[in-house]
Amino acid sequence: MSQVDWIVLIITLLAIIVYGLYKSRTSHNLDGYFLSNRSLPWGLVLLSIMGTQASAITFLSAPGQAYTDGMRFVQYYFGIPLAMVVICIFFVPIFRRLKVYTAYEYLENRFDGKTRTLTSLLFFLSRGLSTGISVYAPSIILSSLLGWDIIWTNLFMGGLLIIYTMTGGAKAVAYTQQLQLIIVFVGMFLAAYMVVRMLPENVGFKDALEVGGKLSKLNVITTGFTEKGFNWSDQYNLLSGIIGGFFLALSYFGTDQSQVGRYLTGRSLRESRMGLLMNGFVKVPMQFLILLVGVLVFTFYQFNKAPIFFNDVQLKKLEQSSYRDSLLIVKSRYDEISIEKQKAVVEYSSASHSGDDAVSAKSLELLRGLQKQSDSLRKKVIGWLNNKVPQGDGNDTNYIFLRFVVDNLPVGLVGLLIAIIFLASWGSIAAAINSLASCSMVDVHRRVSKKEIIPEKEYRLSKIYTLGWGIFCIVVAMFTYNIGNSLIEAVNVLGSLFYGVILGVFLVAFFMKKVVNGNAVFWAAVLAEFLVLTVFILTKQGVFKMGFLWLNPIGALGVVFFTIILNKLMQKKKLPG
Repeated sequence: MSQVDWIVLIITLLAIIVYGLYKSRTSHNLDGYFLSNRSLPWGLVLLSIMGTQASAITFLSAPGQAYTDGMRFVQYYFGIPLAMVVICIFFVPIFRRLKVYTAYEYLENRFDGKTRTLTSLLFFLSRGLSTGISVYAPSIILSSLLGWDIIWTNLFMGGLLIIYTMTGGAKAVAYTQQLQLIIVFVGMFLAAYMVVRMLPENVGFKDALEVGGKLSKLNVITTGFTEKGFNWSDQYNLLSGIIGGFFLALSYFGTDQSQVGRYLTGRSLRESRMGLLMNGFVKVPMQFLILLVGVLVFTFYQFNKAPIFFNDVQLKKLEQSSYRDSLLIVKSRYDEISIEKQKAVVEYSSASHSGDDAVSAKSLELLRGLQKQSDSLRKKVIGWLNNKVPQGDGNDTNYIFLRFVVDNLPVGLVGLLIAIIFLASWGSIAAAINSLASCSMVDVHRRVSKKEIIPEKEYRLSKIYTLGWGIFCIVVAMFTYNIGNSLIEAVNVLGSLFYGVILGVFLVAFFMKKVVNGNAVFWAAVLAEFLVLTVFILTKQGVFKMGFLWLNPIGALGVVFFTIILNKLMQKKKLPG
């Protein structure tokens, strides 16, 4: 990066931090630190909800996901609008009426302490591990830009985030997310604009989309059905997105404290509902546009030479291994194919403009064949890195957009886009750590401690819990290396292992009024979690195939099913004679 880019990066980050700390002045108690005194308008609630979702992973990994797998990932979000409606009708009024700090307080009143503890523990696992992966995302950037070891960048990024979150609390998170998202949207628009600007003179936005579509990257809707029936192993399709995505969104927004804590900051029930409903309205288009940037980057690399592998650090490992000569041969052939692809795509574009269908069809067939060849060569390199190189990592999805930005965008804009990814990470991670600290304080400390604590002491203890969770997330980030998935997929897979079960407990609490036996619900949740983990492990071992989104309805409906059975069995035991 140039000196100008570093200046833009540092000034943008410092401005956001100062603004957030200035706006974070609040009362020194739990209501102020965790819920901003429940004083925020719906616009800030919306931005806080969106900012908590839109981590660095969203802006770093999603374009790479579209580059490698096309637009079908957007179907993952199709269940969100319906989930927002259900949450606004059933979940929010209960949480607001009871004036809870965390979603899990309600469960102790409804069932018992151990059910509350179990759901809190599942939340700690899912959110703590996911946040650790989120810390790793901006660390990738620093590692690539500065050439630092990923361990040091994890420590540096994690340390900054701990200071930022401990100092400001929920109010700093909400107000900085307001600015962050504005800068994020402007930056992503500029990135898309610059991609199109850098295409050949006679190739515009429409042409770029056409090329991406012809090479199967605009696969927005996929049914999941094949000649053999429905493909349950297909990760992203219409059914898994609407059904599995609905259950995942219902759990994430309805029971995950990182989101519940965001809309409980609203100054009224109406403000909380408006923030959630607007999130459901804008989330799918927002994600669609972010993925579209990845398709445009893919098209850009049809007209320009693409790296055979986007993570330079890993490529250098391969260059220093016994596969060095093989890599040189593959790279040479890859470069030859890149030149042929450039000629074919230019010919296709020209023929399309002139209406020459015969030449257009011929050049498109050639382009598709060349793309398959280049993909095959990339797979060779990926296979060597995964299987032949010590500590090799063959997944470069998370580096595609970053590499494009650094290699191709003009001075100044590079710094701004890097700042955007940092900002997105800070907002979402700070919100997550804040929610983990609130659950630790309210769901654990308050219940375990026998002493009565004054509000000022609770405020100070909350900051200590924030520090503790920040350290935990840094430790998780250290083990995220070579995770094998794109980061955005890894986070969602991890959430799906726990979210369905957490949701199931709340579904029983809200809708099965006759169930009052906490033991039945507790053991139902344990059995459902065991079922989810078993299905996941068997899927990984290839015993049967199932996309991860289906784990969410399995977990939720599993809790409901086991609760019905156990509740009846326990009632029979209580009957005399």
